Amino acid sequence: MTVRQVEHAITVQAPATEVYRLLAEVENWPRLFPPSVYVEYLEREGHQERIRIWATANGEAKSWTSRRDLDPEALRITFHQEVSAPPVAEMSGTWIVEALGEQETRLRLLHSYRAVDDDPEGLKWIDEAVDRNSSEELPGVKAGLEEATRTAELTLSFEDSVRVEGSAKDLYDFVNEADRWTERLPHVSTVTLTEDTPGLQVLRMDTRAVDGSTHTTESVRVCFPHQRIAYKQTTLPALMTLHTGHWTFRTDEDGTVTATSQHTVVLNPDNITRVLGADAAVPEARKFVRDALGANSRATLEHAKRYAEDRR
Repeated sequence: MTVRQVEHAITVQAPATEVYRLLAEVENWPRLFPPSVYVEYLEREGHQERIRIWATANGEAKSWTSRRDLDPEALRITFHQEVSAPPVAEMSGTWIVEALGEQETRLRLLHSYRAVDDDPEGLKWIDEAVDRNSSEELPGVKAGLEEATRTAELTLSFEDSVRVEGSAKDLYDFVNEADRWTERLPHVSTVTLTEDTPGLQVLRMDTRAVDGSTHTTESVRVCFPHQRIAYKQTTLPALMTLHTGHWTFRTDEDGTVTATSQHTVVLNPDNITRVLGADAAVPEARKFVRDALGANSRATLEHAKRYAEDRR
């Protein structure tokens, strides 16, 4: 049985305790890790927890379940994949957070893994995925940790909602069936949807903003019928370094449904003047992104509302 053990490391300009905290709180992962799409808690008891992770690996969308042991005193987090996705037979590892100074941290990521049936090609695939993901993750997590501990100015989260006299299933179906958006949504000009694994989608589309400009985006979506669709954009407009969000469909006590579109965005300050003009700064970029994303979300929600109410 061939077990591979590898280590990757990076230096982060942030306090070790903050680095540990942000890594321990899995809701931060889509922001910190480029391949991470969505994470949910399955069980939590003391310093032990079960989580399910959706992420991309070598351009493919995968999901797996992990157990974690948190050690806030030693600043260590160990993890073990409970159910791995082939070709991975077993995967475990450790995050080690080492203080180099008050504002400097050495972050080490250890992996131990083996392939299904000790297949050499499977092991090669895992080697490449772990190296690529770790090499992408660590600079990304470094930037995310440093930004998160430095300023909130570049980050914005918001949501838009509508109340619908219809069913959560019909609303969910409208958003889930994104391959039909070119015929259902006037602001979507082209769309490609692939779903090799049920409930795990890759959505690529061109959308028109209110100012007439067209943007190409690609997202990985995780679908939970008929309640929630979570996503992370993997191809982003120039003004953003991160865009995650979710659609939720909640049936209220009176039988109506509240449909909500939520966004979390981190702005790219280096592209603000190039996109919005020489006089633009962070406040203008925040307003532009809020208006553009909100307008498209509200348009989608209104069309979904009409679709669901027509089918009532």
